[in-house]
Amino acid sequence: MEDDPELLPFITSLTTDEYLHHTPRTAVFAVANPDTVPQALLHNLKHNQVLHEKNIILTVRFEEVPYVPDEGRMHVHPLAPGFWKVQIDYGFMDQPDIPQALRLCVDKGLAVDEPTVSYFLSREIVVPTRGAGMVHWREALFAAMSRNAGSVVEFFRLPNNRVVELGTRVQI
Repeated sequence: MEDDPELLPFITSLTTDEYLHHTPRTAVFAVANPDTVPQALLHNLKHNQVLHEKNIILTVRFEEVPYVPDEGRMHVHPLAPGFWKVQIDYGFMDQPDIPQALRLCVDKGLAVDEPTVSYFLSREIVVPTRGAGMVHWREALFAAMSRNAGSVVEFFRLPNNRVVELGTRVQI
């Protein structure tokens, strides 16, 4: 979205908020655009009012090569106290495994304690509405296709018991 807040100024303001509760865990926020604040982070702060000790803004990229070696897979950049931007590169023949890839972060200066990691995913739930826009049957079909799309959790091999999906309802 165009009106998403910029990441760096937002997280910098969080690190100076003395009233924000902190938990000694790691949060991984999967995003397509690593320069804007993840919607799941905003929802987590709004509803749970907690900030994790380690926060990873994660982007996954697929390269136009069959395989990416482990040595070149991880890109880790510290952003602010408690925040890192991590990009994981895969080739089109690689089998993505995010927990396994995050273990490689230790070589880049970011130790990730796997049992303390929670994966936060932003989810948009498409809701058909009557009125202007598409014909209602098309909206309903689009909403059904959106609900039945492949699961990110299985594709990236995220542990089911550590995934938190925070979402918004989008009316079409």
